[in-house]
Amino acid sequence: MSADNGLSQVPQDFRAALAQLRRAHPRDGIELTEIPAPGHLAPFAVAVRADVRRVAGVVAAPAAGRRSGPAADVLVAGGRSGGAAGDELATGRFVLLHDPAEPPAWGGAFRVVTWARAAVAREVGRDAGTGALAWAWLLEALERHRAGYSREGGTASRVLAEGFGVLGDQEEGADVELRAAWTPDGPDVEPHLAAWADTVCTFAGLPPYPQGVTVLHPRR
Repeated sequence: MSADNGLSQVPQDFRAALAQLRRAHPRDGIELTEIPAPGHLAPFAVAVRADVRRVAGVVAAPAAGRRSGPAADVLVAGGRSGGAAGDELATGRFVLLHDPAEPPAWGGAFRVVTWARAAVAREVGRDAGTGALAWAWLLEALERHRAGYSREGGTASRVLAEGFGVLGDQEEGADVELRAAWTPDGPDVEPHLAAWADTVCTFAGLPPYPQGVTVLHPRR
């Protein structure tokens, strides 16, 4: 049962989690929109799409060295999307799953499954440490928002793009993707959404950044 099947059979904990997602206020520059949730992963689920676009007057980070349903149709537009499709800097998905039976693999009744992708400069895509950096951002964001979690896991991918033939003159670039999942400590999921939103914004090279964070350089 996905989040859009009505409230009559929805557990109270899941309803409380949905209410938190509906009142979330992410940072400027990111737009969160509810999308159809996968129906095969859990009895109850809600999914959110994130889009980070250029904000008027804000420039994405320049190159720098790497250092060591019941939910609303549109959850919230935390910033001003206001740009054309070509202004997209990063995108992602946040899926909250709920199973009152508490599957052993989850270690709890809730599970968060996420994905994020951003276009970056080719030299960043070639850097073997980029995936580890993206994973570290997520964990740091969860800690910063005091989002208790366990059973975390993820994979990072770097995809290099090169054109041939009639596309031979297109700019070479790269995409970085992070897929991650974790088990929240309880139905208090707003900090988890906020941490993930921060991570997607950092993927996009969109300031402001937490102190000490080094960003990936967006592909221009």
